[in-house]
Amino acid sequence: MEPTLNETHLMIQETARKFAADVLAPTADERDEKEIFPYDAVKQMGELGFMGMMISEQYGGAGLDTMSYVLAMEEISKVDASAGVIMSVNNSLVTWGLEAFGTEDQKQRYLIDLASGKKLGAFALSEPEAGSDATNQRTTATKDGDFYLLNGTKNWITNGSTADIVLVMAATDRAKGAKGVSAFIVEKGMPGFGVGKKERKLGIRSSDTVTLTFQDVRLPAANRIGDEGAGIKFALKTLDGGRIGIAAQALGIAQASLEASIAYSKERKAFDRPIANLQAIQFKIADMATDVQASRLLVWEAARLKDRHEAYGTAAAMAKLYASRTAVKAALEAIQIHGGYGYVREYKVERYLRDAKITEIYEGTSEIQHIVIARSLLGV
Repeated sequence: MEPTLNETHLMIQETARKFAADVLAPTADERDEKEIFPYDAVKQMGELGFMGMMISEQYGGAGLDTMSYVLAMEEISKVDASAGVIMSVNNSLVTWGLEAFGTEDQKQRYLIDLASGKKLGAFALSEPEAGSDATNQRTTATKDGDFYLLNGTKNWITNGSTADIVLVMAATDRAKGAKGVSAFIVEKGMPGFGVGKKERKLGIRSSDTVTLTFQDVRLPAANRIGDEGAGIKFALKTLDGGRIGIAAQALGIAQASLEASIAYSKERKAFDRPIANLQAIQFKIADMATDVQASRLLVWEAARLKDRHEAYGTAAAMAKLYASRTAVKAALEAIQIHGGYGYVREYKVERYLRDAKITEIYEGTSEIQHIVIARSLLGV
């Protein structure tokens, strides 16, 4: 596959690979066990240009294409999926949306620091009663002169406790349903903005996931992204790109599972020979490698379509659906190949499984991806 990559792509891939090995790998297991946010690593990712990869240089970004982004995401996530999702949210859900839909004033005030890694962003759409049904927003933004009063609760917010800037979807007119939701920029520290306890999670434990609360948070009208009522359109378009990032994260986890399985099968002996010589193991590895490569092709195709400014929503859904399924399956097979050792924390494959499962849930469950794909094909 590498001949299709240009020199810049290969350089980005190698830079991300080296960073992951040198900076993330030594502390990944400890951070996972103790649920420690990788502050220093995220700062270095910003310095390398990994926190605003697709953003124009004039707004603090690296000015790279989506292909560069997914290559870096795979390498980072292969070593530490927690760092991968932190990077994905800031790139796909925050900075991209601000550049695509924000005003020049908003870009100057917020985007430059976010894309350069000086500040961190979060994306707040999910609520206790609005998960897959994103239009059912109970958080409200009531117009008050040149301001809005924001009230409500958001949950499952990645980067929620560490973010400086949060993009929040809220109903400005509940009677209009989906057409009555708007998007807003909220700054950490605004009066009435609260951060709940950090969730204790199965996987990606080194990234923070929290509930956010808003009680009469006074937002300037200048902090609304786009027109009133355009919030769901903004969110769904942003999530299309986000799914490419999560697909690349899943791909990284699957690739890590494959590499660990190959290495272990050559070292572990049974019946006086390496288990790599056993057909049962060979078939597992062959299936894993095929699924990983198929996932990579889907991720790359979605990235290429986005870079060519062609419709990519269906391709992104396909990539996320298949890559996330592959990540879970590959991690399960890696544990099986490792036997009892795969079930203990001394070996990393149990972490790969714990990290993989969320890729089938966040930024649109696998069930939602099926709906997106089917509707695009059937025209319903």
